[in-house]
Amino acid sequence: MNSRDKALALAEAVVEKSGMDLHVLDLRELCSFTDFFVIATGTSARHVRTLSDATVEACAKLGSQVLGLEGEQSARWILVDLGDVIVHLFQQEAREFFGLERLWGEAEELELPRAAGAAR
Repeated sequence: MNSRDKALALAEAVVEKSGMDLHVLDLRELCSFTDFFVIATGTSARHVRTLSDATVEACAKLGSQVLGLEGEQSARWILVDLGDVIVHLFQQEAREFFGLERLWGEAEELELPRAAGAAR
């Protein structure tokens, strides 16, 4: 599975658990450490952890290995690193503070499947 398809599959897994304000950024032309960011927001620490669990489960189903998992303790921002795709799961306040979409504003945003697009 290529990294684009993996990013979209992980975005779908986040949407299935009611992840909000979902964005998938294509970073292949902008950086060397990853190909895609999947960015989403949860409503609480518990919800962000649920989104993280769904992401890790989806990785296993895709046959992908999670290389790193950070932020589970506070769950303000959980990062799931698969190397070619990095999933960022935020509570709203942390997402606004860090502003990844602003920092990576030059990145092309992938068109999401209808179900995922509805989560915006």
